[in-house]
Amino acid sequence: MYNKGLIKLFAFLFGIVSIYQLSYTFISSKIENEAAVYASSKISDTEANFSKEREALETKYLDSIGDNSILGYTNYNEAKKKELNKGLDLKGGINVTLQIKIRDILLGLANNTKNPAFIKSLNDADLASHNSDKTYIDLFFEAWDANKGDTKLASPDIFFTKTLSEDIKTMDASDDEVKTIIHQKVDESVESAFEVLRERIDGFGVTQPNIQREGKSGRILVELPGAKDKARAQELLSSTAQLEFWETYPQNDPNVMQFINAANEKLRSLVKTDTPKDISKPESEIDSLLSDVTQDSLGVANQVNPLGDLIVGIPNNFAVANFAIKDTAKVMEYLRMPEIKRLIPNAIQHIKFIWERPAKGVEVVGLFPIKGNRDNEPKMSGDVVSAARAQFDQLSNPTVGMDMNVKGAKEWQKFTSEVNLNQTGIAVVLDNRVYTAPGCSVVGGISGGSTEISGDFTITETQDIANVLRAGKLPARAEIIASEVVGPSLGHESINSGLMSFLIAMALVLVWMVFYYGKAGVAADIALLLNILLIFGVLVSLNAVLTLPGIAGIVLTIGMSVDANVLIFERIKEELAKGKGQSLAISDGFGNALSSILDANITTGLTAIILFIFGSGPIKGFATTLLIGIATSLFTAIFVTRLVIEAYAAGKGKRLDFYTGLTKNLFKNLNIDFLKKRKFAYIFSGILVLVAVVSLFTTGLQQGVDFIGGRSYQVRFDQSVNTSEIQSSLNTVFDMGTNVKTFGEDNQIMITTAYKVDVEGIEVDEEIQDKLFTSLQNLLPSGLSKDNFVNGQVDGHSIGILSSKKVGPTIADDIKKNAVWAILGSLLVVFLYILLRFRKWQFSLGAVVAVFHDVLIVLGVFSIFGKIMPFNMEIDQAFIAAILTVIGYSLNDTVVVFDRIREIVKERGWKSGENVGIALNSTLSRTLNTSLTTLVVLLAIFIFGGESLRGFMFGMIVGVMVGTYSSLFIATPVMYDTLNKKLQAGEEE
Repeated sequence: MYNKGLIKLFAFLFGIVSIYQLSYTFISSKIENEAAVYASSKISDTEANFSKEREALETKYLDSIGDNSILGYTNYNEAKKKELNKGLDLKGGINVTLQIKIRDILLGLANNTKNPAFIKSLNDADLASHNSDKTYIDLFFEAWDANKGDTKLASPDIFFTKTLSEDIKTMDASDDEVKTIIHQKVDESVESAFEVLRERIDGFGVTQPNIQREGKSGRILVELPGAKDKARAQELLSSTAQLEFWETYPQNDPNVMQFINAANEKLRSLVKTDTPKDISKPESEIDSLLSDVTQDSLGVANQVNPLGDLIVGIPNNFAVANFAIKDTAKVMEYLRMPEIKRLIPNAIQHIKFIWERPAKGVEVVGLFPIKGNRDNEPKMSGDVVSAARAQFDQLSNPTVGMDMNVKGAKEWQKFTSEVNLNQTGIAVVLDNRVYTAPGCSVVGGISGGSTEISGDFTITETQDIANVLRAGKLPARAEIIASEVVGPSLGHESINSGLMSFLIAMALVLVWMVFYYGKAGVAADIALLLNILLIFGVLVSLNAVLTLPGIAGIVLTIGMSVDANVLIFERIKEELAKGKGQSLAISDGFGNALSSILDANITTGLTAIILFIFGSGPIKGFATTLLIGIATSLFTAIFVTRLVIEAYAAGKGKRLDFYTGLTKNLFKNLNIDFLKKRKFAYIFSGILVLVAVVSLFTTGLQQGVDFIGGRSYQVRFDQSVNTSEIQSSLNTVFDMGTNVKTFGEDNQIMITTAYKVDVEGIEVDEEIQDKLFTSLQNLLPSGLSKDNFVNGQVDGHSIGILSSKKVGPTIADDIKKNAVWAILGSLLVVFLYILLRFRKWQFSLGAVVAVFHDVLIVLGVFSIFGKIMPFNMEIDQAFIAAILTVIGYSLNDTVVVFDRIREIVKERGWKSGENVGIALNSTLSRTLNTSLTTLVVLLAIFIFGGESLRGFMFGMIVGVMVGTYSSLFIATPVMYDTLNKKLQAGEEE
């Protein structure tokens, strides 16, 4: 192997960088464990049942040591920012409830009408919504019926508008007809908000967020896994993305200055304040703005300038003045006073004031005077922006670049030309904050329709702004009405047991490789451990989020990594059996195995790329991890394993055997006629597939909350509780599929069940409450009645059900469609790749048929045994990852077999399928070895990994077993039977 020194250097550097990146995770985890020990030592046993005291102590401890140096290169605060992000299912995160302002939607549909009855009905609905469980739109219609008089909803100044002309075709439409249409339009708007928020969240990071609608209430629930920056998350979710371009007034415009001076003078008589003038402030600073106030009066110590004394600096841009952020509310209160508004000169009668966006670490913002108009509409709005991206300006400062459509480009040139002539500025306003306000020095305006938003941004901020602009604006304001920290959906116990089971599985795989391949197995183990280290190192470097589907990708990667080493070792054994010397056999073995390794990884990689591009949520998380794993597996198997083996073999007199005494003759001289058994396999598989299809069409699949929604209950206890035990108990009561997670404190949980989700009425609500009370009674205070449990009150304390609601599915219909199209698209790409590599469409057909065969059988197993198995087998987001793993494994296994068939047939011809059988027998050792090691990992996690992981692991176990079978008995026979008859007879084309 050439360039050994360079490969050693890369392997060393990659390993060191990965260790360095992961060190932050170990450091932050260690410090947090120390904080937990500290907190526990400071609280009494009676306090230990409640987490607020403990959390406060932990936070205090972490704050106190946050900046202390650790190992000379980091501290806790920095390590926390750089640790491995874990998803909501593994770590927990932020739970946010957003209320889409239905009032805004109704006003928009009514073209911002000023109709008194309409406005009064909105106001009445606002008041009623505080004390009613009814939806806002129903409250509005109730208020409208009471206030409307002779006015109809189909009036020209209400809903008979151009916007609704296709739906409300005549003013004679009855109120009932209009109400139905408005209900539909509001629902569409909330759904639009749902989609916008989901797109924004997808751009927030590689995560597996949950987002779902809460019935027809206009509320949307969002769970952000492992979110650390609450302020950033809240801004991302609640900003409307209302982008506007306004013209400012010229700097020091005399009319603006006249108004500011007059306002300050008037405020002296209107505002009482004991605050003396800050005599340390330079007089010239105020005089420049308050030229009508005499020097003498300003110099009097007890003379007050209500507005002028709040000024903290004169800006160098088009802002009128700078003010402290803490005083902005007071300044706007002054400027909105009717007595002050009457002072506005006629020349600027439509003036409006907008604050500058606060920069991080700066306590001062500018106040911009904007040229308004009678309709309060900007010169241009954000709907002309066709693309947005994070970029850098000429000074390498982060900015947001924007491109406009054709119409926008023309308007932009006209607008910038006017700005150039007027010597004014362009205020770029996003969500009522001025982000930048440049002038224009280009005579005739800026052509092309490209511009940028600049400011004191971080790179993350420009990415978020671009993400929000790309996703689009919300159809109405989204108000955050609740925000809670939630625990991991898998539960701490399941995570710990899952981690332990993974370590056990890895140990078994490492021992097996040494047992089967002797000293050569040590080289494979070194490569495998380095591969896992690199995977996690890259995940941390990319700031990706590890989720349950991501772990599925890692399990598949481990299988592929072991598979590559097994392929290499088996080929080396073949070369040694031919009598070649050790050095030559190693070289030829690696060379001969390379084709199979590349083909298998490329097909799986192509699948992962398509899934990443078109998938979302769990699919994207799975694809991300798998792509990383493929790259690291290829590097470690092809280069690192060879480095270790050649280094050992180069030693004088050292012989390297690729077997042990027990495995030397294992799978040797096999002569199984697989093709002769294909008819039996066809019949057997046909029966399995038929049964699976019949069961899918009759019994169907047990869809979980992720797919169909359910009822959610927030329950509080008087002590900390074990979520895994509660989930296991409730699964027996509600026929599986109940989600339980901590919600806020350790003594508070959120229970979500799909039980009778399609049934409405008070009877089913009471039935679920009965089941909850009976199941949880042993964890509640003795003597607690069901009524108290349902009402959530015991002796003035909140114990029991605090709230309940019906939630929609976390996986929307379009995500399901995207998943299906992504899978079909990936199979098409694989079909074309195999066709290109193997030059015969029959190979492609065999691989795709095997994949469909495997997926249908796995789905059938879940359909048939869904209610029989003693663990949850509902279809949820994790199940999608299991199916994707089955597809990846099946393709990988099949392509390796096909590659060997192609090699042997190329040398010896088809010979009526005889050489196909030889090829299958020669790969049997590799096939069984890879399957066995992968199954060891899956079985260990299945047995030791906890209740919540069992259904997920069971699907993958079935998939690996079926995938191994199909590569031998389905894919190859289908390929062979569809070949030209002359080829089957042994003749060449």
